[in-house]
Amino acid sequence: MGFFKEFKDFAVKGNVIDLAVGVIIGGAFGKIVTSMVEDIITPAILNPALKAINAEDLSQLVVPGTAIKYGNFLSAAISFTVIAFALFLMIKGINRLKKEEPKAEAAPAGPTQEELLIQIRDLLKEKKS
Repeated sequence: MGFFKEFKDFAVKGNVIDLAVGVIIGGAFGKIVTSMVEDIITPAILNPALKAINAEDLSQLVVPGTAIKYGNFLSAAISFTVIAFALFLMIKGINRLKKEEPKAEAAPAGPTQEELLIQIRDLLKEKKS
């Protein structure tokens, strides 16, 4: 019975659930970004270049006589750039939404150690006299 209790405690910890939600949201966000790159940005940027070389798809861009598909590399590089920029904007927006907690006012400065020692000395002098 202890094994199942430990597993339940582990599985319902906030960190595990937060991680699961993050992975699911990340997968969905990845599909959106991939579609934006492949269906909108890449064609908009590369259509003039593709028309100039009579190619319809990036995968048709290969080094003649080899299996080097530099078109796929260009697509991956553009995808990476757009994803990195989208994440940058998202994190920047999240940081902007986070409100800075008001800083607690510093407690009034109390007497220093030397001042306390002087006060103790003066009290001891008064007691002796």
